[in-house]
Amino acid sequence: MPSLFRRKPATVDASPAEQEVVAGEPRPKGYTPSKKELGVVTPKRAAQGRRVQDPAPANRKEAYKQMRERQRAERAEASEGMRNGDERYLLARDRGPERSLVRDIVDSRRTVGSFFIAGAVVVLIGSSINIPAVYYASNVLWAGLALAVFVDSVFIARRIKKHVRARFPQTTQKLGGLYFYGIMRGLTFRRMRVPKPKVQLGATV
Repeated sequence: MPSLFRRKPATVDASPAEQEVVAGEPRPKGYTPSKKELGVVTPKRAAQGRRVQDPAPANRKEAYKQMRERQRAERAEASEGMRNGDERYLLARDRGPERSLVRDIVDSRRTVGSFFIAGAVVVLIGSSINIPAVYYASNVLWAGLALAVFVDSVFIARRIKKHVRARFPQTTQKLGGLYFYGIMRGLTFRRMRVPKPKVQLGATV
């Protein structure tokens, strides 16, 4: 009758790979075979591309040239970031959610100020002509433009006050500074505004 406490042979629990290792060479007690011995292949990590650095300058002239090219690239990146409204590249006058809201308020509507420069050029040309009727018409046009810009600026300021107080009741920004910021943006041609408009004309802000 076989004994109930008899140990089983070691070869019964060993896997075929382990049996080959044990059969090939005796190992000390408690030895753990490696993955290579067991036939397990470890997948290799894909090599990642390294950053290609500029070659070291050979002389001072070459170093100065590389520095100028690097500065030119940085300026181009900063200019593009500023035009796109990236906070990292914006000037202090353009930073903050309140200023971004003011820009959207102005850019969502047509402003009289955007035609002010063109009207001023027409007035300047008309004033230089020695014809009483043209000179008088130029002065009337100039007065009309000035009045229209003033009225439009009042509406811009009122909209800025309404939206800023509704969305940023705890803001520390001075409303007077936001009014001036929005009015000056309204005096600029839409295509020349920096940062460039993010909303379309007629959009709801």
